[in-house]
Amino acid sequence: MGLLDNFEKGLERAVNGAFAKTFRSGLQPVEITAALKREIDTKAAVVSRDRVLVPNTFRVRMAPADHDRMASLGPALIDELVDLVQKHAASQRFQFAGGITIDLQADPALTVGIVQVDSRNVKGQVAWTPVLDVNGKRYPILKGRTVLGRGSEADVTLDDTGASRRHAEVQWDGSRARVRDLGSTNGTQLNGAPVKEAVLEPDSVITIGRSRIVFRVLAQAPAGESPRRVDPATERHDMGGFWGPAE
Repeated sequence: MGLLDNFEKGLERAVNGAFAKTFRSGLQPVEITAALKREIDTKAAVVSRDRVLVPNTFRVRMAPADHDRMASLGPALIDELVDLVQKHAASQRFQFAGGITIDLQADPALTVGIVQVDSRNVKGQVAWTPVLDVNGKRYPILKGRTVLGRGSEADVTLDDTGASRRHAEVQWDGSRARVRDLGSTNGTQLNGAPVKEAVLEPDSVITIGRSRIVFRVLAQAPAGESPRRVDPATERHDMGGFWGPAE
């Protein structure tokens, strides 16, 4: 399976269900991922035998009508795009100078269905942001415990009759995550197998009733940071502080 096929499979999660109705015509999300992949491959700069630096800040321009439809997906689409950029870079053993930023912008000069990507290398710190993707919605995980369930007291409320009021919890200590069933009636599954408590790896899938919950860790630029643009030609001997993609 080619890399573009992998991108297409990943984007299916972002356009399932209600999202699919948004994309009957005009620009498709998978076309954005293909454009981002081409931009990364085209701008890859060899800085040493073992290091290839690629852009980490992207401005994705599209017609206003396309932008309105993409914006209707909310943060879930951006998270999906960041995740897929991360995976593509990891598969090619590319490296970033800092966290990944993707900004969707309306451009009246472009016609419907056309996408243009501008990119930069921006040096900065990486904020590893854990999130739960539940039916196209993003829920950031705070340090400590995040309870999932049908009850109003849950941190992430599931509209699912197969879920208990306090069904399971995700624990995050700032670097690692675990999932723990809270004595639920119907049990919890991790990647298709029943689980009581286990470590959560990135892209793990928690199943509660009919709900599919994906755990992700996104490499993003910290909020409020003033990053510095990187010129690969002048950074050949200063790669020690560069972050590579997650393995």
